[in-house]
Amino acid sequence: MSDMNLERKEEIKEAAASLIRKKMSGIYEDEPGYKKEVEEIESSPNRLSKHQEFVQKLHNSGKSSHDIQVQWHQYYESLPDDEKREVWDEFYKASGQSDDFFEKVSKRVKEARSDENPDNISSKVVITEHVLAPTHKSEHVSKKPNKRKLSSTVSASTNRLRKSQHIKSLGFGLIAGTIAMFIFLFSFFNQVFLAPFIQPSRNAVSTPIILNTTGLSNITTNEIIIPKLNLEIPVDYSATTTNEAVIENNLNSGIVHYPSTALPGENGNAAFFGHSSNNIFNPGKYKFAFVLLHTLVKGDTFYLVYNSKVYVYQVFDKIIVTPSNVSVLDPVPNHSATAALITCDPPGTSINRLVVYGEQISPSLKTNSTTTTQNTTTNQSIKTLPGNSPSLWSRFIHWL
Repeated sequence: MSDMNLERKEEIKEAAASLIRKKMSGIYEDEPGYKKEVEEIESSPNRLSKHQEFVQKLHNSGKSSHDIQVQWHQYYESLPDDEKREVWDEFYKASGQSDDFFEKVSKRVKEARSDENPDNISSKVVITEHVLAPTHKSEHVSKKPNKRKLSSTVSASTNRLRKSQHIKSLGFGLIAGTIAMFIFLFSFFNQVFLAPFIQPSRNAVSTPIILNTTGLSNITTNEIIIPKLNLEIPVDYSATTTNEAVIENNLNSGIVHYPSTALPGENGNAAFFGHSSNNIFNPGKYKFAFVLLHTLVKGDTFYLVYNSKVYVYQVFDKIIVTPSNVSVLDPVPNHSATAALITCDPPGTSINRLVVYGEQISPSLKTNSTTTTQNTTTNQSIKTLPGNSPSLWSRFIHWL
């Protein structure tokens, strides 16, 4: 273990000496600028050295600063090492360094070599570097410490800001991610978000029972009117097939009469489908036609205008069934003429079906004809009640 410590100490000592050598080599690598030499000459009261005399002749030659610097550099490079040291001795004396500058350096090197404490060696090396650093180096030599100082300043500033920058970056990422997620969810599932905000008109909180329909006689289009919901929407009777895709497509035009059920004015059960909610990016303007159908209660009324004749129905039942319960299309026992309003439940989904039954109370049932469209056999062959059109999400998945 002691041998390892000795080897370690020797490595540290050698590293300290190498650092000193490198620093000394760096000092002599470049000459002081000729302008510094001129300053030395002007401030020196003593006899000039041969190096100073050479600079003085160049300075008085009338040549440009660039040419003088080039010739001075060539002169310095041609000098042997001992005369290069003389140049630097003159430079340090003129710039305020003591006469025994190099003696100090030698002393520091000896201390670094003789000291057996690694910590002290490191500290001596640092002190030696400080002693070696000239206060008035040439512009070329002074770039390195300036660069180190700038680098350390930038690093310190970066370390101080790193924590706050990380927090800001994290906060920005969370906010951007939340906004992106909201846009994504709203684009694909906005029918779920919007459905709860659809409210009935505050001016239509109760449903009057209107048996005298003369005021509605001017309506010539096929419509459904639900006063409590402040609702008046066209009804499409054109479907001739129970194909679900056809029914869903027709729902873009309003409420759809199911073709295998009775018509208004016929005995039996007339079934009508409408959207409770649908993606706002899907086609059609009746996406929320039956979104408030669940607010109807027993005794409320609604009107079906068919072939310019108005039929009044009074709600007597409301149930929720699975999409596979096609029996809601069949005639209702103990009720001669009914209308079933059907939509998806809960709004914005296709999980279940809400069915609101109304019984015809006007005109008199005596005027009704026997149904020619009610087909129980066809209803039994149907597997699923129509629902909402394919969502944007399902279309996206299908496209992928």
